[in-house]
Amino acid sequence: MSFNPFSRSGQGTDPDRVDFSDLEEAFGSGKWTIVDVREPHEFAAGHIPNALSMPLSSFDPQELPRGKPVVLLCQAGGRSKKALDQARAIGRDDVRHYAGGMNGWRSLGGPVTL
Repeated sequence: MSFNPFSRSGQGTDPDRVDFSDLEEAFGSGKWTIVDVREPHEFAAGHIPNALSMPLSSFDPQELPRGKPVVLLCQAGGRSKKALDQARAIGRDDVRHYAGGMNGWRSLGGPVTL
């Protein structure tokens, strides 16, 4: 894939993480798929518009969308890192996670929908 949407993130201490501006770009550009791994009741209480719900409790990395890079997020970063580890275990290198989670997204003014 010639398009590298994660180029800025790879310059930090953890190349598997995206920062708020990366996630904002993912949200605004439509070039990335945002996957929320929180449980259904958490997703229903507010999520990033157009994010897909794939709860970690039933997460299968084989079911992650293909065709666009994927950004995983949860509430605070722990579950999205576990999902990322599972994706890496099956060879997906087009997946990153937002360690700030929905807590960080909300606190920095990211849009949320019900």
